[in-house]
Amino acid sequence: MHLGFLLLLFPTDFAVAAASQKVCSYQEVLDYLNLTRGNDVFTSTRPVLDYTHTTTVKLDVILYSILGVIEKTQTFIPFIWVLMMWNNERISWDPSHFCGITQISLPKEMLWIPDLFIYEMTEKDQAPQNPYVFVSHEGTVTLEDDLKVVSTCKMDVHKFPFDTQSCNITVGSAIHTISELQLIPFSNSSRATQLSRKVMLNQGEWEFLDLSVTNDTFNFERGDWEQIIYTITMKRRPLLHVINFLLPILFFLCLDLASFLISDHRGEKLGFKVTVLLAISVLLLILNDILPSMSNKTPLIATYCIVIFALMLLSLLVTILVTYLMEKDSPPREKEADRGLSLGDDWEGKQGKAKSHHNDRGRQSCCACICNVSGGDQPCELLPVAEEVRIVLQMGESGVLLLILEELKELDNTLMLFLSSRKEGGTPGYWTRAATRINTAFFIFYVLAVSLFLLLMCIEWST
Repeated sequence: MHLGFLLLLFPTDFAVAAASQKVCSYQEVLDYLNLTRGNDVFTSTRPVLDYTHTTTVKLDVILYSILGVIEKTQTFIPFIWVLMMWNNERISWDPSHFCGITQISLPKEMLWIPDLFIYEMTEKDQAPQNPYVFVSHEGTVTLEDDLKVVSTCKMDVHKFPFDTQSCNITVGSAIHTISELQLIPFSNSSRATQLSRKVMLNQGEWEFLDLSVTNDTFNFERGDWEQIIYTITMKRRPLLHVINFLLPILFFLCLDLASFLISDHRGEKLGFKVTVLLAISVLLLILNDILPSMSNKTPLIATYCIVIFALMLLSLLVTILVTYLMEKDSPPREKEADRGLSLGDDWEGKQGKAKSHHNDRGRQSCCACICNVSGGDQPCELLPVAEEVRIVLQMGESGVLLLILEELKELDNTLMLFLSSRKEGGTPGYWTRAATRINTAFFIFYVLAVSLFLLLMCIEWST
């Protein structure tokens, strides 16, 4: 009796307690919305109850990483995060009827998705994408996804490797005009730049500077089309290219300048210059693999290499000319060879005379010895045969040494005359003096031209 009396007094409290124990599921929401995979109402057309209504899509793009910038093929590869939000007018429910459920996740195949694409994209992303979307009780659909974008980018490599590049990611609808689908950026330029710097994972050779967001409308055939342009500005870190390319060419140029200290009478200077020129040619082949085949302007680094190569080639030609002119004043080699042969003949003649003198003395000694023995006189104290031969040999060797000494004196006099003619101021030939003047004038021109050119290159790269 008391229990029935309490139920009559507090019926509402018991009803609320029973309702609080109710168990809800996402499937109940789907059943309420009649949202199933086979229902084409949610997938076939734009999610509007009146076709004159415009579907507004809020778009946000955040840069995660700069994976690659290929100048040769004009390709830009960023990794981005994409957020899209739009309203589906066919979806709404009261959260209070479903235990406070305000949001559910659905497979993308069950709902209409805006047909947005990236204009510059050249390859489809092969990575697995997010298969779900979030749907709120108000009908707002949210799609988040990560994309590796292989896109084309018009690059200006005029100031390579001190260049700054700007590549666009243009997002627009494929079939819907501005009257059917309107694009609105979710974040402005400053917010997109800050978020990108905050979540940036990898930049590699490039330093991220800015991410600007702009709206654009263009007219094509049956109407106006709206698009959002995300411009990614980045600056190259030039240290690697400076160390591996610019400095070695500069070092080779310094070596070519130092080669003027090598004597022109020797062939090492010409061989040294040819070796340095070949080294520059190898670096030019490496540069050909980096720069694109076509460009609006000639890259400054190509001008840098070609001008230095031309100066070094001109230096090689001048060295060949100077060597040729100096050779014209040198004594002909045939005359020197003839003189060497005549000296050899004289030496052999004198050596032959010495040998004949030695033989005559030997024969006289032997004959004297034989006559003394055969004369019948009492043999006096005669020298032994061995002692006689030794004396004769000593006398013959002294004659040969005298002849050698005379020849050395003649060679010494000839060498002294040649050196004295080289040291005298007016003795160098006409062509030698002309070659020296050409070499000095070109060295001064070479130093001035290199200094002026390097100064102009620094100014062009810095501006």
